[in-house]
This record gives sequence, C-alpha cells and structure tokens, in this order.
Amino acid sequence: MREVPKQTVMAIKSYQNQAQLLVKNYLFADPFIPYTSILGGILACKVAYDLTQLISNFYSKTYPGLTKIQRVEWNNRGISTVHAVFISALSLYLVFWSNLFSDELAGLLVFRSSPLSTFGLGVSVGYFVSDLTMILWLYPSLGGIEYVIHHSLSGIAVAYSMFTGEAHLYTYMVLISEVTTPEINIRWYLDTAGMKRSTAYLINGIVIFLAWLVARVLLFGYMFYHVYLHYTQVIKMHIFGYILVFGVPAVLATMNLMWFGKIIKGVLKTLAKRQ
Repeated sequence: MREVPKQTVMAIKSYQNQAQLLVKNYLFADPFIPYTSILGGILACKVAYDLTQLISNFYSKTYPGLTKIQRVEWNNRGISTVHAVFISALSLYLVFWSNLFSDELAGLLVFRSSPLSTFGLGVSVGYFVSDLTMILWLYPSLGGIEYVIHHSLSGIAVAYSMFTGEAHLYTYMVLISEVTTPEINIRWYLDTAGMKRSTAYLINGIVIFLAWLVARVLLFGYMFYHVYLHYTQVIKMHIFGYILVFGVPAVLATMNLMWFGKIIKGVLKTLAKRQ
C-alpha cells in the first residue's frame, strides 16, 4: 500500500484546521448563530424534502401512484417530521434536563440563553419560513388559514426570542408540542396508503390522543402556571416580548383545544366502527 506523502498529510491537516476555525469563529460565533442557524434550517428542509422523495420512490408502494400535489404534501410532511424530532428532543433537554433555566442559578431566567438554545430556535425559524412559504405558494392544498395563522405566530415568536434572547424557556416549552407532529403525519401516511381500517391506524389515533393531551393541553397549562409563578421576571421583558409570552401561547392553546375536540371525535368514531 502506497504511503501518503508527509506534505499531503500536512496540507490536509492545515485545511482541517482552517475549516474548524471558520466554523468556530464565524458560523458558530455568537453574533452569527441566528443567521447561520436560520440558513441551516432552510437547507435542512430542502435536504429532508429530497430524501423523503428519494426514499419513498424506492421503498413505498403508495408513493408512485399519488398525484403531484399528494407527492408534494407527502414530501412536505417528511420535512415537518424531521424538524419535529429535532426540536422536540432539544426542547425536552433544555427545559427538563439541562440547568440553563434552573431557579438555583443567579440572574433572571427569562433572559437566559445559550449558543445551543439560540441555534435551535434559528433552525425552527428556518423551518417555519420554509413551510409557510410552501403553504402559501400552494394554498390551500397544504393547509388552510389555521395553518397560516399557526406558522405565522410561531415564526414571529420564535424569531423574536432568538434575536433578543428573551423567553427562551417559554419558547421551548411551546415547541415541545411539536412532539405530536410525527404521529399526525403517520396518520396521514396511513390514510393515504388506504390503511384506515388497520390496527396501526387505531393505535396511532390513541397515541395522538395521549400525546396531544400531554404536550398541547396539559403542558400549556403548566407553562401558564410557570409564567404566573415568575411574573415578577416576565414583567421586566420588553413590551413586545411580554405580549408574545401571553398572546401567542393563548392563541395556540385555543387552537390546540379545538383540534383536540376533533381528535376525540375521530378516536370515538374509529372505535365505534370496530365494535
């Protein structure tokens, strides 16, 4: 086996060091994180869309027979699933397992942030921008006005939190609700594949009910209670951030309760058909 020249090895190491310095000093330097993370989120959406399309063409029997708009929605749900897995995992870690928002630390928790928390919010902004653009471009094929409202409010609130460093905790509490997105998408995939009467469809409905109850109903109640307990800190935020902390979750919570009512009806209807 031919040995690689020492000069070539040194050149490769030099390029590696330069690349690491570029990432450290520019891409992930604190002032640039919001912008690089948003761009990264948009690029990740493109990659997820293309990979969903590629994998589905090879491994799904349903995908080739779909209409053009159904394929677009199929691929679009691949994007939202990838984002949901990423952001819900990060949110659970930052809110419940890291000490970033611990009451034991000095300083106001409503103003606490980290490069990781900022990066995660930027990726979500990139996702909301990408998904909202697709929804508007193909409106109403990928979702009606409720999706436009949901994505607009979410995107504005997440972007504000990311750029100002305010209310990262409450933003991530709300983003935990994305844990329900993969189950919703799986339900759509099962329905599109003609598996509405399958056991998998029934189990999926029950999982959605439980996940929605915990992540989009009970957790929102816990968030409002947490805001109440730390109101002396929340009141010190900028007026726009203060309004967002109360307004956006309130609107989303109302929408969640409306959708939860539909979920309950759907589960009961499915159970009745199987009796």
